[in-house]
Amino acid sequence: MNQPRDIVKKLTEHGYRLTPQRLMIVSAIEDSDGHISAEEIYAQVIAKYPQVNISTVYRTLELLKKLGLVTETDFGEGRVRYHPAGKGHHHHLVCQECGAIVDLDESVLVPLKNVLLREYGFSADLRHLAIFGRCVKCSQ
Repeated sequence: MNQPRDIVKKLTEHGYRLTPQRLMIVSAIEDSDGHISAEEIYAQVIAKYPQVNISTVYRTLELLKKLGLVTETDFGEGRVRYHPAGKGHHHHLVCQECGAIVDLDESVLVPLKNVLLREYGFSADLRHLAIFGRCVKCSQ
């Protein structure tokens, strides 16, 4: 089953209405090639529903996040971006100089997660995050 149906199914199971605006927001997230901001979602939705307010987008994103259907990542550009949780966990290395973003395999973070649990008694949620620094090209 593809992700929009999964999100729609989960919303229905929790008793949430499937308004046209909500469905358009879900579609914008799922159809995005990568991570998408609330502003980018809003631009897509108002093209078909000009009366929609951006607060509708933010409320829907908060709901989807609360239900675990989207992840939220801050790439350091002044706004957060969203990604369907069903598309898997992944992480990013973000160059603070050139802005390059490199995907990081989740297995790299397993030792960190284990150390945090063992040394600090802290069970870290490392499903989706960005790590800032300088890429190899900018470090030379």
